[in-house]
Amino acid sequence: MEKLLLGIDIGTSACKVAIFDLDGHVVSQSNKAYSVYYPEKDFVEQDAEEWWNAVCDATKECIEQSHINPEQIKGIGIDGQGWAALPVDVEGKPLHNAMIWMDRRSTKQCEEVIKKIGEDKIFEVSGNSFDATYTTPKILWLKENKPDVFIKTYKFLQSNSYIAFKLTGAMTQDLSQGYGLHCFDMKTGKYDAKLCEELGIPMEKLPDIVPCDQVVGTVNDIAAKQTGLAIGTPVVAGGLDAACGTLGAGVIEFGQTQEQGGQAGGMSICLDKPIGHKKLILGFHVIPNAWLLQGGTVGGGSLKWFRNEFGEYEKYMEEQTGENSFDALVNKAKGVNIGADGVIYLPYMAGERSPIWDKHAKGVFYGLGYDKTKGHIVRSILEGTAYSLEHNLQTAKEVNVDVEELIAIGGAANSLTWTQIKSDVTGKRIKVPTSDTATTLGAAILAGVGTGLYKDYREAVQRTIKITRVHEPDMKAHEIYKRYYPIYLEIYENLKDTFKKGEV
Repeated sequence: MEKLLLGIDIGTSACKVAIFDLDGHVVSQSNKAYSVYYPEKDFVEQDAEEWWNAVCDATKECIEQSHINPEQIKGIGIDGQGWAALPVDVEGKPLHNAMIWMDRRSTKQCEEVIKKIGEDKIFEVSGNSFDATYTTPKILWLKENKPDVFIKTYKFLQSNSYIAFKLTGAMTQDLSQGYGLHCFDMKTGKYDAKLCEELGIPMEKLPDIVPCDQVVGTVNDIAAKQTGLAIGTPVVAGGLDAACGTLGAGVIEFGQTQEQGGQAGGMSICLDKPIGHKKLILGFHVIPNAWLLQGGTVGGGSLKWFRNEFGEYEKYMEEQTGENSFDALVNKAKGVNIGADGVIYLPYMAGERSPIWDKHAKGVFYGLGYDKTKGHIVRSILEGTAYSLEHNLQTAKEVNVDVEELIAIGGAANSLTWTQIKSDVTGKRIKVPTSDTATTLGAAILAGVGTGLYKDYREAVQRTIKITRVHEPDMKAHEIYKRYYPIYLEIYENLKDTFKKGEV
């Protein structure tokens, strides 16, 4: 009976589940969407039970579609969006919706903590800035605004650790998700008791930290009935989605870099020691003794937004001819000159994370005129998200972390035009593996290593990951982009105060 692995990805908009053979081939996969809730300004939540229901439905569908025996699945890995704050009681029941990474309600708590403790002291321990998108300030907001929930909270969980709990009954905190907690020491991988006390977060409310590939338990009988999985299937702790995607891209050597185009896009540079930058994000990789210096952006969903709001013709033609509506839009961009004839897009559609960390930032199209077309706007979107990537890479260079090439994953990596634009803007070679399943594959690899099906990560990567194409930068195009990129930066600098004034 062929041995298989299961990867579960708790994304921002949907749960993805995939079954892989040990060579990394997809046996079956399923996506199940769930809701994002915006109860008030700056409040962004999800219902953890909806995560679990989506996992159950997608897993059952994968098993049914593939006609496999669930006993063939020898390990389960789970990845998930980071920086959530999900309070659960001693029985694991959610006491409040999960405040997810886009939630910025805790700005006041951030200001108070920075004033009380000092940003430098927090950065020295955690390697990260103290921003409202992280887990720590959300916990403090809950403590201040919903003390009854805080008191009842047994543990604060992340998205993947909640699913691991539902499968096994074990409450854990994997190493790679520790970066959301500022009382987590980025050098040692342990909680800093003194900083926990200063922040006012009882350490007993934080789950035990475990390696990402550690088996934390096995599928129990209740979970087996709900998912269709076999009782006793090993489950590893899993990790951050970006880190699992980095593994699924084959990034395990120091200096290698993953680039991801998606709703939560960005880049992850593999390091052999923790090197932080206050404008970037530092966390443990899901593999042992490695760290990731990351840039996290929100602009990856820009093309989807534009298609949904202004692509009625392309969607209609997709129904009539079968031509993908995204491809139709990108084809319009291909006919426009490099630099979009001066149309520049700021992809700050939900504020922005690194490297500007500005919740007030807005999406902007600069340089429009009567001579500009839909193609100009689409090309500016593709280029604007590439400028955002370049901004993060240039910021990393400020702490002497340089990159020679990128490995691209996510939906945007399927576009040859978009990937080439990123190569031309950054001046970097970009390699593309099988991109659509990189994140779930990374989670599955963790399970494979954790259960001993792979000897180590090098064997797992060599066996499962193949590069499908390579983009070399057009240096003539790069020189043109080098003239537009400073304008991209200048537009934000000139507008950042205006962004604040424009909010009601």
